[in-house]
Order: sequence, then C-alpha cells, then structure tokens
Amino acid sequence: MPEAVYPAPGMKGPLWRRSLFRKCLTWYRTSRSRKRLRGIEQDQSLSLVSPQQFRQLTDSDLPLVFLCRNDRRLLPSFLKHYRSLGVTRFICVDDRSTDGSAEFLQSQPDLDLWTSSQRYKDARRGKAWREGLFRTYGINRWYLNIDSDEFLIYERCFENPLPVLIRRLEAQSINRLAAPMLDMYPLNDIAAAEFTGEDERMPWQIADCYDRDGYAVVKNDRFVRIRGGVRKRVFGADVDLMKYPLLFWDKDCSLGENIHQPLPYDRNFSPIFGVLLHFKFFSDYQERVQQAIDGGQHFGGAREYVNMMEKISANPDMAFGYSGSAHFSGPDQLVEQGFVAQAFERR
Repeated sequence: MPEAVYPAPGMKGPLWRRSLFRKCLTWYRTSRSRKRLRGIEQDQSLSLVSPQQFRQLTDSDLPLVFLCRNDRRLLPSFLKHYRSLGVTRFICVDDRSTDGSAEFLQSQPDLDLWTSSQRYKDARRGKAWREGLFRTYGINRWYLNIDSDEFLIYERCFENPLPVLIRRLEAQSINRLAAPMLDMYPLNDIAAAEFTGEDERMPWQIADCYDRDGYAVVKNDRFVRIRGGVRKRVFGADVDLMKYPLLFWDKDCSLGENIHQPLPYDRNFSPIFGVLLHFKFFSDYQERVQQAIDGGQHFGGAREYVNMMEKISANPDMAFGYSGSAHFSGPDQLVEQGFVAQAFERR
C-alpha cells in the first residue's frame, strides 16, 4: 500500500482491508519471526520487592504492566489517570531508579513492584520483563502494557472506563488496541514548562500541544507503521509511533523482536481507537536526553538521543511550536480531528 496521511477520519476503510494473499503473507512472516525467536531464554531475573507475598489476579482485575526509570514526577498523575480508567492492579519493573520512584511505588497498595538483576538493554529492552510478568500473572486475559510516560486516551474515556472499551473491542473480534504515541510539548518557552508532579495538575496541562499534521502511514505485512510528529519535525527522528497498549494475552502472543509489531502479526490490523499521549518534553528535557545517552540502554547506542543532543547543541533555545500545533482539550477533539476512530455510538 502506498504511503497515506495520518490522521484520517476514523482511520478505517482501505487501510484495514487486506487481501487473502496479504493475510497469508502475514501468517508466513509470523512463522518466520517465531523461528528466529526460538532459543531465547525466558527471563529469570525478576524479583518481587513489594508486597512481600505474591498476589494472584482475580477474574475481575484489570492489570497494567509498566516499566519505570526515574519518572517520580509523572507517577502520581500516571496512577491517578489509569485508576480513573478502571485499572485495579499495577505491576511495575523499576529499572534502578535513583529519584525516589521505587520508594513511592512501594507505598501504593494496588501496586506490585519488581526489580531485576539485569538492566533494560539486557532484558531485550524490557520485552523479556514484560513477557515474564504476563506468564507469572496468567495468560488468557486482557492487560495494559504501558510505559510510565504514556497516558492512554480514547473516545469519551472518562465516561467509559476500560472494561467498557474492552467489551466493544470483543464485540468486533478485536483483541489488540492500536494506539500511536502522540508526542506532547509546550507551545512557547519550554524552559518555563516545569512539571514536578507535586500538585494536582496533569502533564497535558503543562505540555499541552501536539502536531496536527505531518504524519505518514505505511501498511506492511507485520503492522501499520506511523511516523512523524514533533520528534520528526524538530529533531529528524524517524521513529515508529504505533503501539498496542491494550491487548488480550494468550499462548500465541509475543512481543517479538520489536514492541511496535508484536506477534502474531495478524492482530495488528484494526482501526485506531486510542492514542498514547507521550510526555518527554518539559523544562528538563535536555538533561534527560543526556541521561539517556550516558545510560547506554536504548536501541542502537541511544542513536535517537545522540541525534537529538546534536540538534539541541546547535540550537539550545529551539521552539517546539509551529503553525500546525494543536492545543489538547480532551479525547473527543482527537476523534473530530481523525486521530482516533469512534468507538461508541453517538449520544
């Protein structure tokens, strides 16, 4: 399929129609990927920190699995947001945070905190941890699979919690929610966009803008690829934005070689019913970019962050806003603009 433009109203139509030949090719790609992944050892490095005794999930639980590395400022709003959407249990791997994240997480009664003897890079950039937790807590159930700087938004999400959305997905035989990352940023002086997490404000009240245009969509035989946004426009970072943060995990599932295209691939083709508001750009973003470079845990020797730092060094006072910047006002705005497909019947 030739390159298309995102957003497009509803993200439906030809983008999701696939011929029998393409479906067979997707099955073949899945089979090949599974063969390449054979022999990868299952993660044995995780240790439960709190609570002291492992707690099974109940049938009514909606668990959220996430990774954390020095995101203490985001954690109060992160937990508040997902509790409001119906999450009943948080399951976190803390990757040796030094900013008080682990101590804060241990104080949360609905959260299970794990650590690892490995670092993020050695755990297949966290995929081994996530898969290990899915096995530990049980398959054949829905999970949220999120990072601590990602906030899932979908149509009327504050009126329709996640169990309602899951029922809508199941009614359409969809078992994996497609939701691209939407990078958020302050319109004007980023140096003044301080977010500490010490008050009731949500991160989208500080970094409240996103790129309204400039995205490209290409459908291949493994997933729907979306690229663009402020990281592409300002830093030239051509990164994959598509993720699948809500998924039914069974014995056939794997995060594979790339979290942006989990296995089996045939589940990666469905309308986009949500987005992940992604928060990297506050007043301290330059410091955090340097920390990512120094940590050496990211793909390709943190190549994306190295390129970002080169742009920052050349223009430390760069502005993020442009004529296509849009202020975030709520979930329904994203439906109207075509970023998100309508999930519920109109009132």
